[in-house]
Amino acid sequence: MLKHIGRTGDRKVAIVFREIPNEEHMCLVIYPDVLPTHIHNSVMSVLESAPGQQATNLADVFHRNLLPDGRGILEALHREGMLKKIATNQVILTPTATSSVKLDEINRLVKEMESGTEALKRMQEIDNSAGMVAPDVKRQATADYKNRQQGIPPVQAPATGALDDHALAANMLVQAKRMEQDAQGLIAEAARMKKDAERMFPGVNPGDARAVPESTPTAPKRGRPAKSRVTADAAIQ
Repeated sequence: MLKHIGRTGDRKVAIVFREIPNEEHMCLVIYPDVLPTHIHNSVMSVLESAPGQQATNLADVFHRNLLPDGRGILEALHREGMLKKIATNQVILTPTATSSVKLDEINRLVKEMESGTEALKRMQEIDNSAGMVAPDVKRQATADYKNRQQGIPPVQAPATGALDDHALAANMLVQAKRMEQDAQGLIAEAARMKKDAERMFPGVNPGDARAVPESTPTAPKRGRPAKSRVTADAAIQ
């Protein structure tokens, strides 16, 4: 079964955004069966491709791919009014003919993982029974959680359009600045250690470095003291 495909009522939908920022109970979908032929073929080709099936949000790959007329797929879907907002609890994912799970349940579990809550067991249960939570979703949730721990916010696409280059570039810049700060901290620490080494032994250089053997304390020997020691003690008396 294809990822990103679900049903609402008796109609097939492709889930473009799993949830809308500030409206987490809503998602954005398209109805593939009513798309114009030239758009439908490009949309389904991207959706069924390896990058499409590996993406957490279908919007990300739609943003990077073009229609035959040169327009971006996501931009065209938005401008032509083909993106529809519906409630996540109305979207049913059917990974097999005998199993189903609601989109709002998947979104809630992913969010719990992002906030550090123990939802892994329930995710695994859904995996085993429905096969719906793909490994890349778990990896993305874990990566987002780690970024939050480091103060790096995840990129969120706007509800009214595509992920633009400005938002992606800004996120990359935040991460680059974080790496620069870490590097500067290491350089400052290295400079401090160099000064300490020079004060400890002026003129030292890295070529002088060698392993320092660990000294093993020896236990005092038992028995009579040595003759020289006995003689010296007698002289003192």
